[in-house]
Amino acid sequence: MDLNLRIAGEAGQGVQTTGGLLVGALAEMGLHVFAMQSYMSRIRGGLNWFDVRIADEPLWSGRREADVLVALRPEALATLQPHVAKTGAVILDGECRDGCLGIPLAKVAKEMGGSDVMANAVAAGAVFAVLGYDLKPLVDYLSVIFKKKGPEVIGKNHRCAEEGARLAASFAGRVRGPKPSGRPVTVASGTEAVGLGAATAGVKFVASYPMTPSTGVFTYLASVADAYGIVVEQAEDEIAAINMVAGATYAGVPAMTTTSGGGFSLMVEGLSLAGMLELPVVILVGQRPGPATGLPTRTAQQDLLFALHAGHGEFPRAIFAPGTPEQAYHLARRALETAHKFQTPVILLTDQFLADLQVDTPPLDGTLRPIDRHILASPPPDYVRYAVTASGISPRALPGGGAPVVLDSDAHTEDGHITEDLEAHVRLQDKRMAKLKGMAAEALGPERYGDEEAETILICWGSTYGPCREAVDRLRAKGEPAAMLHFSQVWPLDAGAVRRAMGLEGGVKRPKRFLGVEGNATGQFAIVLREAGVEAAVEPLLQCDGMPFTGEAIAERTGL
Repeated sequence: MDLNLRIAGEAGQGVQTTGGLLVGALAEMGLHVFAMQSYMSRIRGGLNWFDVRIADEPLWSGRREADVLVALRPEALATLQPHVAKTGAVILDGECRDGCLGIPLAKVAKEMGGSDVMANAVAAGAVFAVLGYDLKPLVDYLSVIFKKKGPEVIGKNHRCAEEGARLAASFAGRVRGPKPSGRPVTVASGTEAVGLGAATAGVKFVASYPMTPSTGVFTYLASVADAYGIVVEQAEDEIAAINMVAGATYAGVPAMTTTSGGGFSLMVEGLSLAGMLELPVVILVGQRPGPATGLPTRTAQQDLLFALHAGHGEFPRAIFAPGTPEQAYHLARRALETAHKFQTPVILLTDQFLADLQVDTPPLDGTLRPIDRHILASPPPDYVRYAVTASGISPRALPGGGAPVVLDSDAHTEDGHITEDLEAHVRLQDKRMAKLKGMAAEALGPERYGDEEAETILICWGSTYGPCREAVDRLRAKGEPAAMLHFSQVWPLDAGAVRRAMGLEGGVKRPKRFLGVEGNATGQFAIVLREAGVEAAVEPLLQCDGMPFTGEAIAERTGL
């Protein structure tokens, strides 16, 4: 059993605050939650909403319909009421006709708490009543989150929540919520998970220029900077940011930057510089629809090919694309580990959907566990920075650490000095490109979920993990065998391992149908598979409207 609660109104009306309050209180009750947002690129006005889906079992996706709609503006009601389930309930801030519940949320908050800011507590109390839940867990949660503000503020919020529940008494139990387990669950967002993963891996320098949807990771790292010993710098632009990170990594400091597609465009020359200098820079790219500014607060998977081919010249890189907050945590660490082991740039691809979603997640370890930077403690007397090795990985020493560490952005020799020797250039280029073989050998294989004998397989990457998983469950519930293969590492790929996972070789029964689920218009990952040497007919199941996939929509579009 699951329900979808939708809080809708203008930017600045407390949509996020009310949604966040419900997420926290319901998770404390032991309900599984999956929360996601839809918002316009406006500081004030527009139509935004915050969905909180709850259930008595794990959730993987959002839903199109709402079972309870809290409309903070009449315009929100007019737009979203058609998407309320027939058995659902509607709460409107103000007078309401046609079977919905009208509660003057802001007015009640001012009367009971002295400020209309507390309208979120009134709304949360009303929602609890409509769901038939006891108010105590909400009251207890309000006591926790307002503890620092003292008993007076706590008391006012209690009164607001209680009055909201009283005013919703006529709708009490109208929509029955799933039964809570009583065992609190931990909730994490993609943003928090990436930030914590990087912090525990020992990142010590972050330089960024704010750009949605990556800014949350930047500000999260700033919030834990003292706890983990991180220097955080808001650069004047993205060009400065990537060059600061390049300088930091040259000095031996684990460092990263955060940006989106437009900012990454400005970083491309610096990325190529890092490729030539073999610097372990890590770049978080939070995708959103383009081209140009596009839809800055919506979601997309449109920058995969850009991330793969960005930069003049040829140099190796690894690209990771987490699908859940738990994956985001581990892949942030792996991105830093890979960058330092192979001395090459690594890109972490997220998007607005993954950044903003909140879902119950196993507790993430906040212990500082620094990665191995693979730095020589005592360089030999004949040390040269770019010594040619079979793996392409040269022994790395730090400048000022007892050996000369010379580097140049031009073609250079093993000792780092500029050269016009064409044979030396080819030798060093071959050395750099050899790293791809090692990275491919260690590549994360796709995660399979579903029926072993499925004849239909969803091929997905990044944030489509959850919606595809729910789609598989929906198809199996109908008696349709289905499975999914999710790629959290999208480059480089171990082509042989991928072919075996897809049933294209190795004696495994080959599925009849592959469907590529991607948030873009061209099927970019299907192109990457072909580039990696995996030849398979992948039918496109694409979406590029800026909204995230849902499991129900994917299941419907398979035609099964």
